[in-house]
Amino acid sequence: MNNEIMIQIQNASYAYDGDDEGVKSEPVLRNLSLDIYRGEFLAILGHNGSGKSTLTRLCNAMAQPDSGKVFVDGMDTANEALEYAIREKVGVVMQNPDNQIVATIVEEDVAFGPENLGVEPSEIRRRVDDALRRVGMYEYRGHEPHKLSGGQKQRVAIAGILAMQTECIILDEPTAMLDPQGRQEVLKTIHELNRDMGITVVLITHFMDEAVQADRVAVMDEGKILLLGTPREVFAHREVLFDSGLDIPQSAKLADRLAQFGICLPGSILTPEDFLASFCAYREGKK
Repeated sequence: MNNEIMIQIQNASYAYDGDDEGVKSEPVLRNLSLDIYRGEFLAILGHNGSGKSTLTRLCNAMAQPDSGKVFVDGMDTANEALEYAIREKVGVVMQNPDNQIVATIVEEDVAFGPENLGVEPSEIRRRVDDALRRVGMYEYRGHEPHKLSGGQKQRVAIAGILAMQTECIILDEPTAMLDPQGRQEVLKTIHELNRDMGITVVLITHFMDEAVQADRVAVMDEGKILLLGTPREVFAHREVLFDSGLDIPQSAKLADRLAQFGICLPGSILTPEDFLASFCAYREGKK
């Protein structure tokens, strides 16, 4: 992660239209400010209704803030003339991959975005093949998407974003509907894209163990950023997380459970690796 800002959100507020014409509902985002850095992996946590998905819409010009500003690579999302350029920079993968699949053959679905951008056929062919290889789905290029597993469909959706050569991918709870194997496949793909290609990743998730793997974690509550920092910094604020309806990683919960029985493991525990190292250190100290 470097210090170059990819997406800059400045005091953004947003409210959806209410039931009465011309009347807005209560704001979903309230004077929210957040810098997302080029090449970073940012996880965003928050209970339902905290504003996470709305924030996604603002980040690729699907919606504009009622007040404040959002810039993508220096481009103002309020400028309609820049809408397509912004969406070339920032792609969004939704929770249900079936909602993003538009073709009956995998490679045709991945080609859909570049075709809409007017990319030349030979370049589309190169992009589609490259994107499918990146997500480990090249051998399925001639398959029908509806016959794939949930994890495979989600990887096809990611390939469709890659084929547009986006520099940032926002994933809105991409593993929520997947089984454990599908979750593992998608997370592996996301991390490889971030690590190997330098793509900026924003992962909206309900799974604390997914957030632990990010460079930074942002916690949202009532349309604001409640906590922001490294996973260790954020998960140190347990009471704040609990009050916001959130949890802590499984390894941390297990360590807390052991502490109730007098087995107090040393150090800060967030991951299975942390737990194993801490437990081994505890055992050594007892010898």
